[in-house]
Amino acid sequence: MKSLKLKIYQPHAHYRIPFTYQRRHTYPIPPYSTVIGLLCNILGIRNIEGKEEPCMNQNCSCDYHKLKNIKISICGKFESKTTEYIWFRNLSIKSHNDRFGFPENRYIFGYAEHPGGQMPVLIDILNDVNLWIYLYHEDEKFLDKIKNSFENPQNRIYPLHLGRAEDWMVIQEINFVDLEETDYGGDFKKFFWIPRNCSNNSNFDFEKFGGLLYKIPTFYRLVNGKRDFIYIDAKLNDGEIILSKNNIKLFFDKNEYIPVFLANL
Repeated sequence: MKSLKLKIYQPHAHYRIPFTYQRRHTYPIPPYSTVIGLLCNILGIRNIEGKEEPCMNQNCSCDYHKLKNIKISICGKFESKTTEYIWFRNLSIKSHNDRFGFPENRYIFGYAEHPGGQMPVLIDILNDVNLWIYLYHEDEKFLDKIKNSFENPQNRIYPLHLGRAEDWMVIQEINFVDLEETDYGGDFKKFFWIPRNCSNNSNFDFEKFGGLLYKIPTFYRLVNGKRDFIYIDAKLNDGEIILSKNNIKLFFDKNEYIPVFLANL
């Protein structure tokens, strides 16, 4: 199977786990929605004001509808994790008045505070992140377009980043590889997303793989100004994958010695 491989390095990254606030935890590798956002960025796919999706046409051959049929595999590792201590400040008028009573006041119990109020937050940061992302699409020309968009960005919306806006990335390698089906197993020393709906052969058995089960976001619609995500089941695996005794075969990149779990999104 022909696939497009992206090998990415990030000095620092944070892939926020939803519903974590005062201590903002991070996944060890980005969820599918984060990679989809990167692809939308380089392809120039934008939200349209008042519309739920960038394109609402049926049976359309635009880049957005092609992207919705893409299959993605994500794995990676990091060297260390640190925690940043920062202040979040809410500068809205309502927040300020709720805390201080009226716009001109900045004192609480006789002590001056910042306008709007503030809250200490801890953010987990991954350091020296290496990612291997594999993309598959029935239309190879669409994969060519993605590759060309990374190499010669013309429609890019923002600087290349993965995670937060400040989490810049370096593309170390982008090329096509041939994936082979094998039963190679072992401890690969990387984190993997293993999706329940995996685009492998018919003997794939999700329940026989170890890992923490998550609901991972993919694409979204804008509903009343809020992002309404579609979620899929995926296990976060820490690299130990046993195949031979379970009679399971997976796609494999022999050059990188990495099993590839292509998710049907």
